[in-house]
Amino acid sequence: MTTIPLGPNPAARAAAVRRGRLLNRLTIGWNALEGVVAVAAGVAAGSVSLVGFGLDSGIEVSAALILAWRLAQERGQGCTQAADRRATRAIAVSFFALAAYVGVESTRDLLGRVEPEASVPGIVLAGLSLVVMPVLARAKREVAPVLGSRAAVSEANQTSLCAWLSAVLLVGLAANAVLGWWWADPAAGLGIATLAAVEGVRTWRAESLADTCCD
Repeated sequence: MTTIPLGPNPAARAAAVRRGRLLNRLTIGWNALEGVVAVAAGVAAGSVSLVGFGLDSGIEVSAALILAWRLAQERGQGCTQAADRRATRAIAVSFFALAAYVGVESTRDLLGRVEPEASVPGIVLAGLSLVVMPVLARAKREVAPVLGSRAAVSEANQTSLCAWLSAVLLVGLAANAVLGWWWADPAAGLGIATLAAVEGVRTWRAESLADTCCD
């Protein structure tokens, strides 16, 4: 009796790995630039939220570097459960770090009634990120099933969270600049911190690699 392989053929998998590495490079490059611009604009405007957004970009870069390591492991050794599990756990830790930072900063801003000044560069940056990040996340989700990597799915989810944070920052800065609603950004930030924490727990507990290429 002939067994029909369920996974992608080697050529399709190799192409997916190459595309995954390209998307990773784009993520690292964009977030590095985004982080520098956001921190500089935040310091200039005295905006804790904008500075926090820039630091979050550093967490995004770390997650992308973790996945780059995961893909390098596959390239050199083939897909292994151990490599995928370590990468997935590392990405879960980055979710927790993101949740902790955003949660603390949002609470501090709410209790201290910190009102970020209007920042045109910040609003433009948040708008651009809101366009770029969903596109990157969607492309990563298309590659992840072919890679059969839960780590790739987790990193794509973190890119989606970055898009949500972009929306929070944009609404917060715009609402403060136009309507004077200083509380909009930190209140929404608490919601994003909660989502990040939930995703971190889900990622950490993800033990099943049934959908991966690994045995």
